Amino acid sequence: MFLPSWVKTQLKEINKTQNYFKNRKLNTVCETLRCPNRSGCYQEPTATFMIMGNICTRDCKFCNAEKGKPEPLDTSEPERVAKAVQEMSLKYVVITSPTRDDLSDGGAEHFSETVREITKYNPHTLVEVLVPDFKGKRSSVEAVINSEISVFAHNIETVKKFYGTIRKADYDRSIDILRLAKEINPEIIVKSGFMLGLGESLKEVYETLKDLKSVKCDIVTIGQYLQPSKKALPVVEYIKPEVFDEIAAAAMDMGFKAVLSGPLVRSSTRAYEIYSAVRGKRYGKF
Repeated sequence: MFLPSWVKTQLKEINKTQNYFKNRKLNTVCETLRCPNRSGCYQEPTATFMIMGNICTRDCKFCNAEKGKPEPLDTSEPERVAKAVQEMSLKYVVITSPTRDDLSDGGAEHFSETVREITKYNPHTLVEVLVPDFKGKRSSVEAVINSEISVFAHNIETVKKFYGTIRKADYDRSIDILRLAKEINPEIIVKSGFMLGLGESLKEVYETLKDLKSVKCDIVTIGQYLQPSKKALPVVEYIKPEVFDEIAAAAMDMGFKAVLSGPLVRSSTRAYEIYSAVRGKRYGKF
């Protein structure tokens, strides 16, 4: 399919940061999922760390992560991530992971330990977590919420009709994870995101937004699905920038505190800026 100009990017000067992560045996979602915004983030330098390996226990058709049986957890990883954050002088960091259904808690304690190590080495650094659904376990959500995080994020990824086929998860369970986060700590900032271009209708997009708002989600990010490799699902449609603007306006009308909507938006795009705005009650589109 022809690639429109509004989703084309140029990756410049990323080798230094790529080598930094490779030499320290650190995974990032930036590289694993081939994020189109890598150049801009690396020049900051910022990154979204992917803990617990890069092998996922599910088989979502849009994802570039390797599927299979993951390796055992690396107990040294939390400290290595924390030291990398220190060396890069990051003031805001996002921590995510593949889905780890092989672990009884879905990896919640490893998330918590990583956050604890980051704050120990970097007491002024803010941490956002982007977690899997933990099979809906409240105790796992509590463990992560009760670590020193600033934002709790779980991506809905796509509209409900694609769950079970394209998205190997349960839609209602993902919505409930976000509800639980606010229930456990009403003051925590809750965030979610999803992609367009998989064949969804505008009506389905608005229904998804309503579901997210119903569980008091504060921030929503909306971006264009871009096929990360030939093994992933092909793009059904490239959504025009004006449609992203239309959806953002509708989301703000629904009462979201912050909306970031555009072809190259990813869940961690401008994460610190948006967090700061919401915490300072400067709500709006970004």
